[in-house]
Amino acid sequence: MRLACCRVGGASFSRFILAAVLLLHRCHIASSLQQRSEGALTVVKNTEDGDEEATVDDVGDLEVVQPSEQWQTLKPGQAVPAGSHVRLNMQTGEREVRLGEEQLKYWTQKHRCGCQLNTSSFNMEKEDAGTSFSPDELKRAMRKIKEDTSKDTNHQDSVASKYRPLEELKRDMAQLDMLVETDVQIMRRLLDQFNSSNTTTEQRLSILLELEYLVHQVDNAQTLCSMGGLQFILEGLNSSDIRLQESSAFVLGSALASNPAVQVRAVESGALQTLLTTLANVQSFGVKKKVLFAVGSLLRHFPYAQRHFLSHGGLQILSELFRADGSGILRTRIVTMLYDMISEKELMPQALDPVQDPSHEERLRQYSEVSLQGELLEKGWCSLVPQLLQSTEHDYREKALLALLVMASVCLDQYRLDSSLLDSLLVLRLQYQEMAQSEMFLGEENSYFTEIVELIDALQVKMK
Repeated sequence: MRLACCRVGGASFSRFILAAVLLLHRCHIASSLQQRSEGALTVVKNTEDGDEEATVDDVGDLEVVQPSEQWQTLKPGQAVPAGSHVRLNMQTGEREVRLGEEQLKYWTQKHRCGCQLNTSSFNMEKEDAGTSFSPDELKRAMRKIKEDTSKDTNHQDSVASKYRPLEELKRDMAQLDMLVETDVQIMRRLLDQFNSSNTTTEQRLSILLELEYLVHQVDNAQTLCSMGGLQFILEGLNSSDIRLQESSAFVLGSALASNPAVQVRAVESGALQTLLTTLANVQSFGVKKKVLFAVGSLLRHFPYAQRHFLSHGGLQILSELFRADGSGILRTRIVTMLYDMISEKELMPQALDPVQDPSHEERLRQYSEVSLQGELLEKGWCSLVPQLLQSTEHDYREKALLALLVMASVCLDQYRLDSSLLDSLLVLRLQYQEMAQSEMFLGEENSYFTEIVELIDALQVKMK
């Protein structure tokens, strides 16, 4: 440190030397303080021998001087943050303090960016007033931090108490010994429960409902047959409880749908005879509807079963059911089944590919043995199907017209002699022609009613 030169003498010279020594001593102390903790304070006390500096870690009631970029007078007993620049003013003999070099660089950078200065834990500026914090304010702030921390801890404890630990959940799951069952395991379990003597009727109904959902998959339906489930279902059809009969027929129809392997197993197990017997004897409308669904699923694309259906009097049973039905629902299902069987036989030669289907010749031979058209004429279906035109439902009428068209090859002579059929066609054509024109006026082309008019026209052309 460079000292200013002056002319001194006597006692003045002695005081000058003493002041220089004290200044060098303080510079040494300041250098040492930079190696201490940032929160330490330097305190100066008045003693008989002169000023004495000490470092304390607890603020207590000390008066802390907050340095700035300007020199400030430092009184005895005051504390300054570590790292501050302290000097002895040679002219006044008083100690002065300002920011140290590192603090001054920090202060300059902060003020350039408009930020606050934070020289140490005891050297902070207030946001609003820009004044220093007193020790009491710092103590109150510390107490508030502790209180906030305590509140956060209590909140976390309350949240944690609402949820169970992961390890505890793992132990509970292991105790439950939960296993993911495959469809095969589920069906085996359901069949065992269904066959148990302790199972109630309500439980059997629930089991059949679950099985119906599962057998929509082709593999599940075939697996159910290999497990002996088909026999349980047929026993359900013979039950005295109409609810079991209806549910069993529903499961059987779903399992048979588009599943040739199950169709073959069903015919071999006598399912066709059981279905026809149930259809002829049961009185429940719900059971009849589900049994018709099962019969249709069994006969579709299966000429062997169709031939056995005809040989076991299936058309006769259907004709009796048709005459007894007044609602038109069963009639529509029966007529749709007949239409599917006739169309399937007529279209099969074009549908089969001799190259890709090795069984082409065999399937044609089986369809040739199904004498469906002759049976329809013999059992009076040429006069039964037109009765469905009297229905007020457009869908029922459409199904009847479609069936009449495919039956025209064997029923055409009877059509021409049936005056009620001729009158019905004339009335229906006028009615649907007006409906079709109304739809066309609204901007709808190729409407549903136009298609019905085209069906009536095609039938009338055949009958001329």
